[in-house]
Amino acid sequence: MQAIELLLTRNSHPKLTDPIPDGASLERIYQAALRAPDHGGLKPWHFIEFTGEGRTRLGEVFAKAELAQNPGADIEVTNKLRATPLRAPMIIAVAAKIQEHPKVPASEQLLSAGCAAHGLVLAAEAEGYAAMWRSGWLCFDPLVKKELGLEATDELVGFVYLGTPLGRRKRLPEYDVKDFVEKWN
Repeated sequence: MQAIELLLTRNSHPKLTDPIPDGASLERIYQAALRAPDHGGLKPWHFIEFTGEGRTRLGEVFAKAELAQNPGADIEVTNKLRATPLRAPMIIAVAAKIQEHPKVPASEQLLSAGCAAHGLVLAAEAEGYAAMWRSGWLCFDPLVKKELGLEATDELVGFVYLGTPLGRRKRLPEYDVKDFVEKWN
């Protein structure tokens, strides 16, 4: 697949199944993520991979976070959160390990980790798999960060759900570049 074709046709896949990337394919996906722009060479990326029972443990973390914020949470809500990581056979949490640096603010390090997450998504597609980048309140929850072994200063960028696409691809919207580009001539 040509790089421009990949960029123009990439699509999020909410329905994923086995097989998952492994071996050399998974190594290439991670290597692509590690090519993210990185001012200062800080390498602020951190990945946590969940497969098998690890996804169940992640679901328990999500339910625990809900109960910490809302002790009277409905059982349906907590059960839905427990099941959320089971939507895909593999999940990779992407975090920015924020470091003090005189020339590289935390915002740049966070953007770099976001680029690494995007690299995971694009590389998965290039390897013949599919991905869905999910975020939401769980990424900002201090209990989730703590349970994942992250420091209070770290930022959870999102959860990249990976696998093989199930069903057909959704239709991509058409955009007019003029709606997004301002030119100063």
